[in-house]
Amino acid sequence: MDAFDVVVIGSGPGGYVSALRCAQLGLKTALIEKYNTLGGTCLNVGCIPSKALLDSSEHYHNAQHNFTDHGIEISGLKANLAQMIARKNEVVSQTCAGVKFLMDKNKVTVYHGLGSFVDANTIQISGEQNTQITGKNIIIATGSKPNYFPGMEPDKKRIITSTEALNMTEIPKKMLVIGGGVIGLELGSVYARLGTTVEVIEFAPSILPTMDAGVGKEFTKILKKEGFKFHLEHKVLGVKNKGKHVELTAENKKGEVVTLEADYCLVAVGRKPYTEGLGLEKAGVQMNQRGQIEVNDSLQTNQAHIYAIGDVVRGAMLAHKAEEEGVFVAEKIAGQHPHINYNLIPGVVYTWPEIAAVGKTEEELKAAGISYKAGSFPIKALGRARASMDTSGFVKILADSQTDEILGVHMIAARAADLIMEAVTAMEYRASAEDIARICHGHPTYSEAIKEAALAATADRALHV
Repeated sequence: MDAFDVVVIGSGPGGYVSALRCAQLGLKTALIEKYNTLGGTCLNVGCIPSKALLDSSEHYHNAQHNFTDHGIEISGLKANLAQMIARKNEVVSQTCAGVKFLMDKNKVTVYHGLGSFVDANTIQISGEQNTQITGKNIIIATGSKPNYFPGMEPDKKRIITSTEALNMTEIPKKMLVIGGGVIGLELGSVYARLGTTVEVIEFAPSILPTMDAGVGKEFTKILKKEGFKFHLEHKVLGVKNKGKHVELTAENKKGEVVTLEADYCLVAVGRKPYTEGLGLEKAGVQMNQRGQIEVNDSLQTNQAHIYAIGDVVRGAMLAHKAEEEGVFVAEKIAGQHPHINYNLIPGVVYTWPEIAAVGKTEEELKAAGISYKAGSFPIKALGRARASMDTSGFVKILADSQTDEILGVHMIAARAADLIMEAVTAMEYRASAEDIARICHGHPTYSEAIKEAALAATADRALHV
């Protein structure tokens, strides 16, 4: 039986990055993955393929709606969904191959099969390979899977999850999306840009309910202009596959039952930790009522040598959060003293314009009784935005009213996914709004909106509004 310093179960961003860092630190490392390809949900049926389709659909949408204004004339424009899917698959294939290359390069031993605990140190691998291995330390990185509620169980034909939405064989005329969160809006955007009528059914009073309320409000306006329809404060009662269409019933805030029909219904009400078949009870590992593995601040389970990271533990279900936790645990095992600031993990929505946020929302600051000031700047006031015809959105900076320390940054803008890192860096070093306001930003750039929002937060002295 092969013995390892570290055994990692699951090869998603958390698992494979953790395995890489363990190997870098000189630890004999094994990685177990039940599927044939490495990379987990993110690389295979999540972050990477969805961004590939988002990019393709955005190119098509621009060609259809914006190219003429740019002086580019096209005739016979057509969306070839099969080619979009094929390109997406190639991107996924290349990325997964890249992870395998990194495993080989760093001498991580990879096992393909379902990993389950025999006892607290022994793992049974069943599948392509059938064997047992032992680990002094074990890292659980088994991720999550799509969640759903009674009455909306996916049949993977017309009632679909994000996995099926990434492999459609036709562009639907109409699609219902249950859930106004990140997954629903991203995949809804893909098909809306290709001509699908998209209707979003959300239980909360706004879309993106976990983000700053101003963001949800502004983005609703943007999406409505793109043809989205919203049914907010609606409780879904059930969804039925009627053969060539789906039928959804929901209760609105007045208590009335409404019926909606469409070609497909995408169920996007979040994800839940995946621990099936792991045999946690044999290792004596405890879980909480939410189905997450219970961990302490060092990401240790109640068995000190067994760690858990990513979607399977508390906190945001984000690939980059899992990666940070993977590195954190590897360095802990190696005797180092790493840190993670969970308040400074950025959240990003890859629609267009993009949405990004870090730190506290206005609602959170109000609830905590923290006195703050807010500075906002509209993207339409930027010369670069007008030149690029991407004028929707804003940047908002929240700062402590006494110390001027930046407490939260929220933005809707072209390239917000990259712009947010200026805010994350500033907040990591506990910068004030005035610190950013006094930094020279290149002109013309989108980043100027951050400087202007900081000026607005400092003393209401934005220059270009």
